[in-house]
Amino acid sequence: MNYEITGVIAQVVNVELERGEFCWISPGGMVSFKGGIDWTMKVPGGISGALNRMMSGETLRMTYVQCKGRNGNVTFNNSLPGKVYPWDLKKGDIITTRGSFLGAVGDIDIKVTVAKKIGAAAFGGAGLILQTISGTGTVFVHGFGDFIEYDLAQDESLNVSTGNLSAFDKCVDYDIQSVGSIGKTLFGGEGLFMTKLTGPGKVLLQSMKKGSGGGAAMAALGAFS
Repeated sequence: MNYEITGVIAQVVNVELERGEFCWISPGGMVSFKGGIDWTMKVPGGISGALNRMMSGETLRMTYVQCKGRNGNVTFNNSLPGKVYPWDLKKGDIITTRGSFLGAVGDIDIKVTVAKKIGAAAFGGAGLILQTISGTGTVFVHGFGDFIEYDLAQDESLNVSTGNLSAFDKCVDYDIQSVGSIGKTLFGGEGLFMTKLTGPGKVLLQSMKKGSGGGAAMAALGAFS
């Protein structure tokens, strides 16, 4: 099984599959396929997986793609402009925020994790429920705009603006941090709190917030490039 990530403004993933190999794709993400590819809508993890996905707010079913011929090719992407980051699960489990999981190759398990503190759910920007992806293979994470990567050391902290968090290593602690004074709250444009992430582990931020209007700007940029 091989893959290639191509594109600049709106990256896509091309996966080459051999007989019996399969991958998962976020609903609506498939662009094209050829060769001995067969696909269906399926719930990862069976009944327990269905309950987990319902809790996470993600679509219940995902696109399950399997190669039933000698070989095949499938291409998928996100409907929003942005970059794709390949996360090798050999590095450890990954936690994704809503809408950041694009797809995966290999034998994966998707579970729900709950933010450790209720404040993180109310003000952290990623919601109470996050998806934890484990197993063997590669997870493709979508970031709106460009990715900003941080490798946090032990006890090193990073404060993140609401909506810019895409994914992070499972061992990273997730909490909230007050912005401070009333003036910052009223005029800083970041609300009452920011997300606080504490290492060790990798953090993936997206440079543009979903729903911020940046998508239209990027689409216009693509039209003239």
